[in-house]
Amino acid sequence: MNFEAIINALNDDTWKSLPLFSPELCIVGTIVALLLVRLFNADRHFPGSVVAIIGTVLALGLAALQFKTFREASVMPDGSVIAGIDTAPRMMFTGLLLYDPFTVYFRIFLLLFLLFVEWLTVVTGIPDADDAPDFYVLLLGSILGMLLMVSANHLLIVFLAVEMTSVPSYAMVGFLKGRRAGSEAALKYVVYGAGAAGVMLYGISLIAGLLGTAQLTVDAGAHVPSVAQALVEFGKHHSSFAHDASVRTLVVGILMVLVGLAFKLSLFPFHFWCPDAFEGAAAEVGGFLSVASKGAAFALLVRFCLALVGETRSGGAPLSELYMNVGVALGIVAAVTATFGNLAAYTQSNIKRLLAYSTIAHAGYMLMAVAAMMVILNAPTAGALSPAARTASAQTCIQGLLYYLAVYFFMNLGAFAIVALVRNQTFSEEIADYAGLGRQSPLLAVCMLICLVSLVGIPPFGGFFGKLAVFYSVVEAANLNPVMWAIFVAGVLNTVLSLFYYLRIVKYMFFSPLPDGARTVDVPVLSDAGWYVLFVSLPVFGLGIFVNWLSVLAHDVAKWLL
Repeated sequence: MNFEAIINALNDDTWKSLPLFSPELCIVGTIVALLLVRLFNADRHFPGSVVAIIGTVLALGLAALQFKTFREASVMPDGSVIAGIDTAPRMMFTGLLLYDPFTVYFRIFLLLFLLFVEWLTVVTGIPDADDAPDFYVLLLGSILGMLLMVSANHLLIVFLAVEMTSVPSYAMVGFLKGRRAGSEAALKYVVYGAGAAGVMLYGISLIAGLLGTAQLTVDAGAHVPSVAQALVEFGKHHSSFAHDASVRTLVVGILMVLVGLAFKLSLFPFHFWCPDAFEGAAAEVGGFLSVASKGAAFALLVRFCLALVGETRSGGAPLSELYMNVGVALGIVAAVTATFGNLAAYTQSNIKRLLAYSTIAHAGYMLMAVAAMMVILNAPTAGALSPAARTASAQTCIQGLLYYLAVYFFMNLGAFAIVALVRNQTFSEEIADYAGLGRQSPLLAVCMLICLVSLVGIPPFGGFFGKLAVFYSVVEAANLNPVMWAIFVAGVLNTVLSLFYYLRIVKYMFFSPLPDGARTVDVPVLSDAGWYVLFVSLPVFGLGIFVNWLSVLAHDVAKWLL
């Protein structure tokens, strides 16, 4: 192929990719608009919050239209959903990014969450009008990186997307001026993030160097093999971990990439940045980092794990025992992470720091679903499950993860939003200062109760069904590998343990008297803050009552992915 043909093919591929990339392009356009507003000092006429919200709504609308197209293309007259040619994955920009229903689902998840965060910043007044354009540029820049994470189809794009997400987050943690705690937290975040990024990049270089490719998935007619295809060939010649240095190098590379993802997920022992960053940052930023980065990182983790497994998923493919052990290791990390997060939360007096450790614990719960998927797809007991049954069980794992993330969106953001509203009136973020909140502002107290009870996993709230779905997938995996029974028991015990430190907040709100001289909290139901709290808290209850709708949607996305 001559140079002119290469340029023409590249140009044609780019034009075909641009419509599929439209939500991200809309976010890029919004960032440019915010920079122009700042450049020409036009933020008095075009407030940064308004520009950001308009751009986010447009991007969310484009993503919703894309998902509607997938649904219409795959729903049969009898109501069943199939993965036909119109729902097959499509490559964007010469295969660097992947366009499929899984990508679009997470686009909607991230953009809707971004819209709620922007709404929260308007209600709470952080950032102020002068700094708003700069803050929203950082916020949108971080979301843009997350959107690339969920569609990444190349190991270098994986690294680029993680860094695009992280760098604006560092600045947002230390965005509030004059706060020593915020500056210190941002510096710690940068140092840990730089270390994790270096480890991840080295792991990517090992994997690409061993396999000769960095593509996670390729078109059927592509000349470049995917990582999964290359691993199959690699496994035919290298299968012994104890006696083959190439296999050990591959394991080191996989573990190094997982270290970078573990940092984004704040998994033990890569969680050090999380409590300090959440305590030093504004509650609005803590809420953003606690949900958005988790969602994007889990989407990327699922894609990376499926790239390792490949398309056979029979449990008898080369290196399948290695991948199953990776799944078991992820399960052990999940159990330790949940245990550490819940135990560390007991001693906290600052509510943001307590919620940070709660976030760590919930990352452990959600990781159990990914671990179960890896065990199910690679367990050597081929006679126990047919390939179709194995795939169906793996779909259940993804379904549980997606459901959990959707509920976590509202219950965790709701808790951080109430923390921000109470902070605005009491100028404190200590748990003891929530004493008497139930009598001062019943709306905030009741909504916080809903969020906390759902975080524990008590019915009939959405958090219960999220944990139930994840634990069900762990039980499925435990039937194939007995180690997963220990993971399941650890998850159940941690759910019970978490009840006590969440109830400590409830005790202060409803049973402790308001101290003499303490600042009061007054948030009327019909105020802007009251409406926001209702809109973010009621879905926590609604997703526990109307379980079927979200469950079916999550199952459809899982079927499209597998």
